[in-house]
Amino acid sequence: MNHNDRLTRLRYALDIKDNDMVKIFELGGVTVTKEEVRQLLKKTDPETYEIELTNENFERFLNGMIISQRGAREGAGEPALELHNGNANNLLLKKLKIALSLTSDDMLHLLDQAGVRVSKGELGAILRKEGHRNYKPCGDKYARNFLKGLMLEYRG
Repeated sequence: MNHNDRLTRLRYALDIKDNDMVKIFELGGVTVTKEEVRQLLKKTDPETYEIELTNENFERFLNGMIISQRGAREGAGEPALELHNGNANNLLLKKLKIALSLTSDDMLHLLDQAGVRVSKGELGAILRKEGHRNYKPCGDKYARNFLKGLMLEYRG
């Protein structure tokens, strides 16, 4: 699963409109047009998208998502980019947890709705900082099912 797939699934799960996508990208520090957003979401063939979403822009979108849902931090400038070379799925879960003000129990419930059983310990390991001794990389299966659970929760 690449960044475009994650963005497409997130957009569908939370029912985010094109104009809102443009605003979220802007809040994260990226200027895009409605047409560019459509190209980020449109596949040219089963494996490739018209415009490939970069690590940096994906992370900036997630930061914009946090700002749009919770507001900008007082006294802070632009959120720091962690530019991950590792697992983008871990970052997706962490940032969505912050943006949507989810507790660990909420996240477990969303995964359970999608048919995946995860213990609190496993979820805690996924949400840890990379390099921590208990860190566990999040696989595509968990990220897909988390987004599926979001879709079931928010879209019914």
